[in-house]
Amino acid sequence: MKNRSILGIVAAMVFALVSAGCSGPTQSGSAGATSTGELTGKISFLEKWPDPKYKVYFDKVVADYVAAHPGVEIDHQAVGDQPIKDQLRVLTSANELPDIYFAWPGDFANKFIRGGFAADLTPYLDGTDWGKSFASSALGAYQYEGKNYGIPINLNGKVFAYSTDAFTKAGVSVPTSLAELKTSCGALSKAGYTPIAFGNQYGWPAIHYITQFNAQFVPADVRAKDYAPTGGDFTNAGYEQALAAFKDLIDTCAKKGSNGISHETAQAELTNGKAAMQYLEVLEFVNLEDKSTVPADFIGKWDQFVMPPIDGAAGNQTAITGAPDGFLVNAQSEHLDLAVDFLKFLTSKENAAEMTKVIGWPSPIEGATTAENASAATVKAVGEIQQASELAIWLDTIASAEVAQAYLSGVEGLLNGDETPASVMEKVRTAAAKVKAES
Repeated sequence: MKNRSILGIVAAMVFALVSAGCSGPTQSGSAGATSTGELTGKISFLEKWPDPKYKVYFDKVVADYVAAHPGVEIDHQAVGDQPIKDQLRVLTSANELPDIYFAWPGDFANKFIRGGFAADLTPYLDGTDWGKSFASSALGAYQYEGKNYGIPINLNGKVFAYSTDAFTKAGVSVPTSLAELKTSCGALSKAGYTPIAFGNQYGWPAIHYITQFNAQFVPADVRAKDYAPTGGDFTNAGYEQALAAFKDLIDTCAKKGSNGISHETAQAELTNGKAAMQYLEVLEFVNLEDKSTVPADFIGKWDQFVMPPIDGAAGNQTAITGAPDGFLVNAQSEHLDLAVDFLKFLTSKENAAEMTKVIGWPSPIEGATTAENASAATVKAVGEIQQASELAIWLDTIASAEVAQAYLSGVEGLLNGDETPASVMEKVRTAAAKVKAES
């Protein structure tokens, strides 16, 4: 979460390598259904969760797969957010990417795809039981020019988590429009709560709001052109409207000085009963049920709702901001079928359900996240994300690094009162024009 704003820098390095003549490899191996014969060979698998609470799950999946395939070896490495960016840069430069490697969706993954470093997995997914097992919104996050290149491992989206006690005390219901959301803030304030807990110290929390409001104010085809790597125009009036709506919501419902408050501090206000709600990721739900840090009188007394529609806005009112984490397969892998078969095993319904149970991540596999292994709020959120007409990928990963940085600094200034929606978009257009000129 915190590090998305710098992902574009690493992606730009990958692009520079490709542009400088480190051409992408030719995809080897035959695409198609995984071999029904005995699979043998050694593959490398690079993921980004070295923390013991996550590592135990991946270690077990690897061990189980190897146990079932005696002729297979898997070189499994797990490194954190920043190390994996550095490692991918070095491995790309040396043309030694692992057979399976982690990549964030959006422009980060797309640079590997455009450079020829990612295998086209469409033949393995299109029309197959495996492909049909994924939520279409999650699988679509790794599509490029109509083809599938990535396999999502989890399902993540932004929703409002709210205290049911706070809503009851204030006499408010789950809002059905943005206007109702803002109106409810008055009643929540009178009841003694900060309506929306919001901390933007790291920049990305505001960008997540802007990602959502851009999706709701700007038509999808316009956003696709503007977010493109060649640079867009960003002239649609909806972009300024999105910034204005965000500023109005925060001014009305959140504490002042949000740029000096961390997301974690804001979340503590929710769980400690001082705030009524927070816009957060579904992957954060486990934090709200952590008995070691969360007061007992909050656990089990919260629910969630998606960002409500905006009357008169020209974008997609049923879009949900978010994106899965996932993996690409090296286009030069000598064991393409084996790599894909392991990913099939990793994302099987059984393993997906175990992932949700063990580490709390919602799964992109249909029917894997249930009341038996997840909270009611998580099951509800997963259903909403799976049914979303669009999964709006985080703005600071789908757009170019230059555009993302213009938004990050601009929105910080907007919250401080140093910028206006118009001045922010002027900076965004300047950044986009530079990208277009250099592309």
